[in-house]
This record gives sequence, C-alpha cells and structure tokens, in this order.
Amino acid sequence: MQGSSVQSNNRLGTVDIHFTTTAVHGTLILERELEEADLTKLIEQIDEDLVLSADMPRDDFLVSVYVGKDVGFYSDEYFAEESDSSSGFDEDEEE
Repeated sequence: MQGSSVQSNNRLGTVDIHFTTTAVHGTLILERELEEADLTKLIEQIDEDLVLSADMPRDDFLVSVYVGKDVGFYSDEYFAEESDSSSGFDEDEEE
C-alpha cells in the first residue's frame, strides 16, 4: 500500500485482505499514526481500489488497524543462509 492517494509515493504501511463467503476482513498496519479523517479516507480507498474491484459479493468490510514499524523481511532463503552460517539459536556454548 503506497500512500493515502494514488499519486503519493509515501509508504504508510501494509494491508492484508481476506475474502470469506459473507465478509471481507482487512488488517491494516500503519507505520505512523493518521488523523481519524485520513484513516477513514484510506480505508475507503482500499475498499474502492482493492475490495470492490475483486467483484466478490460481501455483507461487510471489517478492518483492524494497528500502528507499528517494519523490523525486517524474512523468507526461506534468509533462513537457509542463516542456518549455513550459524550453529543454532538455542545452543549454549560450554567452555
């Protein structure tokens, strides 16, 4: 998700959307706090641009909003490299 408008290049956070048979659930994680008016505008834009464009029937769009920070991105490749370079997280070293 990039910005609160299509023209903006400022990253605000990420959104995960899950479709069920009756509702759409969204989890919005913002990297900074927004004013209530800006937040509702952003949710409406997500609804218009992503949810409604999926063309799936729904009774409601339920959104949980969190504020946090990005601490990293991990993949299988990262863990494969990490396991090659270390002997383990839990291991106690004895002398």
